[in-house]
Amino acid sequence: MSSPPPVFQALLHSLAGLRAALRSERAFRQELVLLVAAVPLALVLTGDPFRRAALIASIFGLMSVELLNTAIEKLCDHVTPERNDRIEVIKDMGSAAVFCALVLAALLWGATLVERLGF
Repeated sequence: MSSPPPVFQALLHSLAGLRAALRSERAFRQELVLLVAAVPLALVLTGDPFRRAALIASIFGLMSVELLNTAIEKLCDHVTPERNDRIEVIKDMGSAAVFCALVLAALLWGATLVERLGF
């Protein structure tokens, strides 16, 4: 029996990573709920397809940064389970990246809401 194509194998690994994040990360589950709400809301808020795409992409971007932050934290915990000041700085930088992605999404959604509501 031949092995599946590399693209299919990559898809399986990606799905396994998403399942692991859903099981272990509350923030990722919250962001998934946000994505489910964001898609129809983006369709209602604007008729511009590029703005819709940007709104939805901002949530996907946030989720991507969250996944990378989680991976960094898990790797750090694996390398040294005890508290380490240098590792803490690395974890804080990952957290800061999530914060920046969250601010980006908030700015895009906020600007769209302001434009839609006519403030």
